Amino acid sequence: MELEMELKAEVKVELCPTVPGLQMSFIRGTDLFGYVGIEAVLDQMRRKTIKAGLEFNIMVVGQSGLGKSTLVNTLFKSKVSRKSCTPNYEEKISKTVKLHSVSHVIEEKGVKMKLTVIDTPGFGDQINNDNCWEPIVKHVNEQYEKYLREELHINRKRRIPDSRVHCCIYFLPATGHRLRPIDVEFMKRLGKIVSIVPVIAKADTLTIEERQEFKEQIRQDLAANGIRVYPQKEYDEDPEERILNDRIRESIPFAVVGTDKEHQVNGNKVLGRKTKWGIIEVENVAHCEFANLRDLLIRSHLQDLKDVTHDIHYETYRVRRLNESNMNYSELGLTETQRMEAVKAQLMV
Repeated sequence: MELEMELKAEVKVELCPTVPGLQMSFIRGTDLFGYVGIEAVLDQMRRKTIKAGLEFNIMVVGQSGLGKSTLVNTLFKSKVSRKSCTPNYEEKISKTVKLHSVSHVIEEKGVKMKLTVIDTPGFGDQINNDNCWEPIVKHVNEQYEKYLREELHINRKRRIPDSRVHCCIYFLPATGHRLRPIDVEFMKRLGKIVSIVPVIAKADTLTIEERQEFKEQIRQDLAANGIRVYPQKEYDEDPEERILNDRIRESIPFAVVGTDKEHQVNGNKVLGRKTKWGIIEVENVAHCEFANLRDLLIRSHLQDLKDVTHDIHYETYRVRRLNESNMNYSELGLTETQRMEAVKAQLMV
């Protein structure tokens, strides 16, 4: 009798209006006859992710002397910047913007991540900085093109190597004034093709009041110039995510301090910068917003940064390339058979 009553238990049904003619029912856990084990898929996904590892590509952009290398090292608590892992590194101001990539495999608690840091020496260091963003735009698009070529192959790899830029940290000097023309131009152009997170470098050179005023001026300039920085409002998927992202948007740009030196504070070792007035603790939110930046990039939004890169920025590039009327498939290195397959894929889009 109990079993019969369970079988007759009322099941809550909600119609899915998004697909015409399709009725979809949502069966809650309380309506199930017993344990199914659907939640075990999370363990399966975790095992597969741990086995395959992660890939994360981060670009740092800003003029020399803003502490880009130090901040990246602080983020990942290891010497991952080009400057740190190049023997006999010599700081020279490049006459042109050159891009350099350094890759590392970082392992923590059994999880491996291949981290690639793309540095942009020479950016903003010249008297005439006209079009200094072009090599960076070119590099970002080249990675999308490389991924697209792999996708269009008939016998493509089971897992396509991902060299696309997932995040660009843009370093603003702590001037206390408004955005410079070079900042506006760079973020306007790059914000359309990659996720940009602006930061105020060496924020300890500003007082708390100066910092807040500077952050507010930057937010006004971003809005006035239609500059899109991560996380964008239009990509919020639900109210819960919107609340979290609204808090982040209120903090942008993050006022950060970077260092790889440890000091004793109240008997504990902390990362910090020692001055005559005391120690600026990098991971103390009362001193700077480094912890907020780290949480965004690694602890809360790393996967979302990758998803936005693939689903938004790369997809926009892919559709544009496939829809180009004069698209030359020989440029993609495709044979005639592969070209026909690519045409079919294009027609299905």
